Order: sequence, then C-alpha cells, then structure tokens
Amino acid sequence: MLDPVLYTQLAKELQAAEASRVQIEQFSRRYAGMTIDDSYAIQREWIRLQREAGRRPVGRKIGLTSRAMQIAAQITEPDHGVLLDSMVLRDGAEIEASRFIVPRFEVELAFVLGRRLQGPNVTLCDVLNATDYVVPALELIDARIEQFDRHTKAPRTVLDTIADNAANGGIILGGRPMKPDAVDWRWAGALLFKNGVIEESGLGAAVLNHPGNGVAWLANKIAPYGESLDAGDIVLGGSFTRPVACAAGDTFHADYGPLGSISARFI
Repeated sequence: MLDPVLYTQLAKELQAAEASRVQIEQFSRRYAGMTIDDSYAIQREWIRLQREAGRRPVGRKIGLTSRAMQIAAQITEPDHGVLLDSMVLRDGAEIEASRFIVPRFEVELAFVLGRRLQGPNVTLCDVLNATDYVVPALELIDARIEQFDRHTKAPRTVLDTIADNAANGGIILGGRPMKPDAVDWRWAGALLFKNGVIEESGLGAAVLNHPGNGVAWLANKIAPYGESLDAGDIVLGGSFTRPVACAAGDTFHADYGPLGSISARFI
C-alpha cells in the first residue's frame, strides 16, 4: 500500500494532465508496491478534486467486462469509474478533438436507474427491476497516463487505468430508451461506423453474458465503501466492441438496429 499522502498528489497530477493534454508517467512503474486498493483511492481523490472544481457525478462506468480484455489486462474482474456531468456529450455533436489526449469510442448500453441499488447480494433481476430504461451509448475513453512507459516501453497496467478513472473521457446517449423487460439485452447489438466504414460490431452478451450483470457486480463491489447506485444514475454496462481511435475530421455512427442510433463528428 502507498502512503495515503500520495493519493492527493497523484490525483493532482491526473488533473494537471487533463488540463494540459499531456500524459504523465505510469504510477505502477513509479511505485512498485502499488495495489488495486491504492488505485481506487487515487480515483476517489481525483473525483473529490473534480467535485471541488464544480463538476457533478451523474453515474458510473464499468470497464474490462469482456474475457478477452480481462486476459489482456491480467485481471479476473472488471474495473469501474465515475461519470461526471462535464463528460456528457450530445448525440450528433461536433466534438473538439483537442479537448482529449488519445480519444477512442466504445459501444455500450446504459442503464438509467429508477430506484437505488445497494449491495451486497444484488442480482441481475434486482438490476432489471431497479432500471427505469436502457438506452444505447457510446463511451469516449481517454488516457491521462501513458499507454507505454516512455523509458521501458512497458504497457500500462490495470493499476494505472483504475487510478485514471477507468479511462473515461465522455459519453453520448442516444437511440430509443427501452424498458428493461422489452428487449433480450444479450442479443442487443450494434455496428460502429467510422467515416462510413464498419469498424466494429458486437452483442450485449459479450459483457459478462448480460450487460446487466456488470451493474450488479458494481453495486456489490462498492457496497463495502458505503456507496450505492442511486435513482437517476447512468450506469454504462461495459463495452462489447474494441475501442476505435478518433481524430479531427472523423465521423462516427453507431447503428443499434431497432434501438436506434448515435452519431458524432470530431473537429
């Protein structure tokens, strides 16, 4: 475990990286004894600083939900981060690429809660009963921490990603809101177009066999800290595609079939 004094210091480094658009060195390489608990403590401190700056939490995100991504990250469970009001982007928006460092889009489903979910022992059925509606979403992930160490070229680890608020940069909600019992979410799918070309496709079942399972996992994961998922929260269930890079001039269109679509353009 790290000295708790470091949590604020490292959170301020993340805040400065976001403001300057310059990535910082990997925490995991700088502090050999760092643990996942340290990473979440840094994340919580970063969120505290964001709230002091006037930003407001609007929900949560779940990452590393697919088996392939967990193997790549050398972990056995997902990770999670906090969504802030400043991250919410409009469907059809023109997004300034210079606002981000290395932006990439992922295709997801968002659960908007009508009732509070408090762990432990939250199940998929509890999630569906507590959900007001499910809506298509694109998550814009970004990285304040270097993907490859500037000295050794070693890739960052999940310790860095968690500390960096699970790499969240923005979200776009769109399409048609649907009641949780109206669709078999395991078979809800999407095509992600970049500049008119299909770059990715996938199904909801790629997320822990049902995207709602990620929401249940999260409610149980944060319960020991006295935290819950609350009514009105937006919860991103996890991506069922690989991330696709974004740059100025790119246009994106995510087609969810009967669930509608989402579009965005980078300028």
